[in-house]
Amino acid sequence: MRSHLFDKAHSQPGDGQRWSLQSHKMLQVRLGADVLASKGVMVAYRGQVRFTHEGAGSIGRLLKKVLTAENTPLMRVSGQGEVFLARLSEHVFTILLEGDGISVDGGHLLAFDGTVTWDIRRVQGAGLLGGGLFNLELTGHGTVALTCDGPPMLLDCAQPTFVDPQAVVAWSSSIVPRAVSSMNMRSVLRGGSGEAVQLAFHGPGFVVVQPSEGRPAQPGGRSTGGGGVLGDLFR
Repeated sequence: MRSHLFDKAHSQPGDGQRWSLQSHKMLQVRLGADVLASKGVMVAYRGQVRFTHEGAGSIGRLLKKVLTAENTPLMRVSGQGEVFLARLSEHVFTILLEGDGISVDGGHLLAFDGTVTWDIRRVQGAGLLGGGLFNLELTGHGTVALTCDGPPMLLDCAQPTFVDPQAVVAWSSSIVPRAVSSMNMRSVLRGGSGEAVQLAFHGPGFVVVQPSEGRPAQPGGRSTGGGGVLGDLFR
């Protein structure tokens, strides 16, 4: 029996690295230290691996979940072996935090090192968006894996950068975005442009954008990729 799949099965990408991409759409994590991952993203594993529910970890974070009507379903992955993670065939990419932080739309979170600190944050200046904007802020040292609907694009925000809220994946936590409207009365009277509100980023840092405004809602579920910006952040 022959197949090109057998060649790939014997050549493990990443040269033994802890985090490595099996393809653009699947991530391999070699365990040792624990990993926190969104529930439901494990597609396969090898070795002695345990999956346990990860709670809020503090009264403060628990209260934020309740007050924002959001839930961040995380699981702790521990043991010895390797685990393969993916979500809806979306593109996977990683960011290495080195004492800094990123603000993430929770619907794009795949996994992160257990050494990374997380919290729910209200994004200041996003009052124009229905329901406000609550994101997951990740800080410290370690790797964060994210997914998006299509290949991600990174934009430097040294000059003012405006992004459709449904296309935002993550941004440097050092930047405070503003919600701005490009609509004027003439446009409203003529039916609008369909691009009423954008998030404005300006400062030392970056924003990651997906080439999509999100997928339609799944039967019995929520929309994927970008839907979180309007309040549907945590799956």
